[in-house]
Amino acid sequence: MGCFFSNRRKAEKESQPEGEGERPKQYSWDQREKVDPKDYMFSGLKDETVGRLPGQVAGQQFLIQDCENCNIYIFDHSATITIDDCTNCVIFLGPVKGSVFFRNCRDCKCTLACQQFRVRDCRKLEVFLCCATQPIIESSTNIKFGCFQWYYPELAFQFKDAALSIFNNTWSNIHDFTPVSGELNWSLLPEDTVVQDHVPLPTTEELKAVRVSTEANRSIVPVSRGQRQKSSDESCLVVLFAGDYTIANARKLIDEMVGKGFFLVQTKEVSMKAEDAQRVFGEKAPDFLPLLNKGPVIALEFNGDGAVEGCQLIVSEIFNGTKMFVSESKETASGDVDSFYNFADIQMGI
Repeated sequence: MGCFFSNRRKAEKESQPEGEGERPKQYSWDQREKVDPKDYMFSGLKDETVGRLPGQVAGQQFLIQDCENCNIYIFDHSATITIDDCTNCVIFLGPVKGSVFFRNCRDCKCTLACQQFRVRDCRKLEVFLCCATQPIIESSTNIKFGCFQWYYPELAFQFKDAALSIFNNTWSNIHDFTPVSGELNWSLLPEDTVVQDHVPLPTTEELKAVRVSTEANRSIVPVSRGQRQKSSDESCLVVLFAGDYTIANARKLIDEMVGKGFFLVQTKEVSMKAEDAQRVFGEKAPDFLPLLNKGPVIALEFNGDGAVEGCQLIVSEIFNGTKMFVSESKETASGDVDSFYNFADIQMGI
């Protein structure tokens, strides 16, 4: 017995007019918008101010090379950025999901945020940095670091798109792969350094529309002292547990503490397990265990005489009902801080 359906299908196929055969298959990669590498590159420029506005890079890789006396602003998030053979340039880079790599550059001033930061064969760079992992320099000299200090309206969303936390910033914890005995290839910029004096705001009409601010109290990334010498023997650890307003509460607490003359030393956002809580919080750990499943905790270290008492007072007055862990006394605060950040650094792979 023959197959009726197969015979009919064959007849229909033979009856089709010539040139009207089956349409070619469409695959998802055929429908992707074609990317022109030239749109994601600044190369061979001299004495120019150039940039990319929010939405114009959208997570692509970017290359900056062979530029001299240029002001370069990338107001968007990207995948990775490489800067090669640039001289006397001002560079701003929005959040970079992966790495930023400077090679063979000199006399450049930069502000940037990234997951990984590396400098090789460079000299005389000034870098205002937010970096989730330990920054690395290699075969480089006279590299100076400061804390990232920048704001524009789209920047917070770009940090999220780049999967970066504004609280994970190891900007001052530098590792030098090629140290020279008796010399220091890197240093920290003075705490009173004015960012805009080093990385000025753009002056072209197109880039001025981004509405940038370099004021410390508006910076998306909390401005911390990092590895600079502490002003007091007393430090205070505050851990905020995940909730609807955790980030807003952390920023509010920072503003209050800094406004009262205390210093923000470092910050961290990290997930904790039950055994981690036991090690950090000791006998108070059972109170916090149910909160750990809600998301990562945010930890803040403050320094200054009276920091513990001052922080406890602010928390009780302003954050009533918000679940936080605050060092109980200046005698235990140092242990609390060291215990938490040692744990956090291991978790972050620093």
